[in-house]
Formats: sequence, C-alpha cells, structure tokens
Amino acid sequence: MRQTLTPHQAFDALYEYCAPALVRQAYLLTGRRDLAREAVERAFQLAWQRWPEVAVDRDPAGWVRAAVHDRALSPWHRFRLRHRLPEPPPPGPSNRALLHALLKLPPAQRRTLLLYDGLGLDLPDVSAETEASTPAAAGRLLRARATLARLVPDQTEPEVLPRRLAELASSEPLRAPQAPSVRSRGERRARHCARAAIALTTAVIAATTLTLRTAANHYEAPVGRGSPVRDIPPRLAQGPLSRPQTALRSKLTSAPHHGPARLTPQPR
Repeated sequence: MRQTLTPHQAFDALYEYCAPALVRQAYLLTGRRDLAREAVERAFQLAWQRWPEVAVDRDPAGWVRAAVHDRALSPWHRFRLRHRLPEPPPPGPSNRALLHALLKLPPAQRRTLLLYDGLGLDLPDVSAETEASTPAAAGRLLRARATLARLVPDQTEPEVLPRRLAELASSEPLRAPQAPSVRSRGERRARHCARAAIALTTAVIAATTLTLRTAANHYEAPVGRGSPVRDIPPRLAQGPLSRPQTALRSKLTSAPHHGPARLTPQPR
C-alpha cells in the first residue's frame, strides 16, 4: 500500500532534495553568499504559501528553481546597501576569474548559460523557463559563451565548462536553513502581510468614509464680478445707551486728561 505524505512531509522532502543545489546555483547567478541563501528561502516560502498549486505541478523542482532564479536576479537588489558592499572572492585564481567573467554577463545570458551548460537542460526547456523564444535563448547562449571565451578562454570548452561551473558552485560551504524554520518563517511572514493588508484596507475605508461625510453634496456657482451681494442683513442704527454706558461716557468727559502733552509741530 502506497503511503500518502502530508503537506509538511512533502514540502520538507522537496526542500531537502532541491535546496542545497539551488543555493549553489543562486551563488553562480549573484556571486553573493547571503543573497543566494535568501533567494532560496524566499522562493520556498512562496512555494509553501502556494503549496496546493506547487504540489500538483508536473515539475515542482522546476517551479521552485524558477522562483529562486527570479528572486536572485531581481533588479531591486541594487538599491540595498549591503549588496553594494564588495563580496569576498572564492578561493583559487581560476574560480575567481570564472566568477568575475560570469558576473560580467547580462542577467538573462547568465541564467541561460547556467540552465543549459550548468544544469544540462535542453534548449526548449531553457526557453520555457526563461520565458523567451527558442531562437532568443539560443542567441543568449551563444553571446554568453563568446564573452566567456574572451575573458576565460581556458575554461569555456564544451567539455570543460559544465565541470568548472560545478567546481565553482561547490567551492563555497553554502548551507541552506532547515525546512521547518523556512516553513515557520514563511507562515509568520504571510500573517504579517495579511495583517498589513487588513490595516491598509481599513485605513482606506475610513478615509473614504470621512471624505464622503465632509465633501460638499451640492454645487454652488461662484459669484460673478460686479454682481451685488445678496442676503446680507441691513446695518442697524445704534440704540439708546444703557445706564452703565451713560455713566462711563460722563466719567470720560468730566475727568481731566493725565497723559503726556500732545506734540504739535512748531514753525521755524
């Protein structure tokens, strides 16, 4: 009788099978160790959030690999301060030269070269994963090989390049975090995003309600120039003074003035 895995067991099995290789692939794409681990963790967190979709995919490993590569090559990383700092090079002059040459390639060519020469995918599979036509993928591959042949001519032979890519990826002790921690962090991240979305939606609803309550509900035409102003009450004449006002007026008229003498201009 075939044993049925729970979603947690299936995810953990996929992670243990794919994560170590994906970290090394992301390192070849970025040349940065922390970014490689982060790309793998975020991709598997996304896979866990969409596990019903990923579990029935015909190639779950390919689904996660595409997510890792997309995350690793995201152009937004250039705005992060820690990714602007130089990264320590890998050991060995040949490894340093090959990684430097790889990072000289445009991201699309680097990814195509890794999929075809590093992982051994067929050209139609490479074009499907990179969302390009087969001729476009072939053109990227040829241009990438020509650039590497110019920069590192001793490492770009068809029988040498796949082995050198594998050696470069294995030259660093890159370790992926454990699957349970990736799942738990992904669940916390999903909860935080849901709470932030609820808070934002509540704020938008409150602002819309306040606007509807305070906004004008009818149109008032502006007053034209030279038009008489209407509906202003007439100016009333002053009535008789009250008793306190009469007493104050009498006091003011009878009391002598004690202020400074008034200055008057004198002719010269």
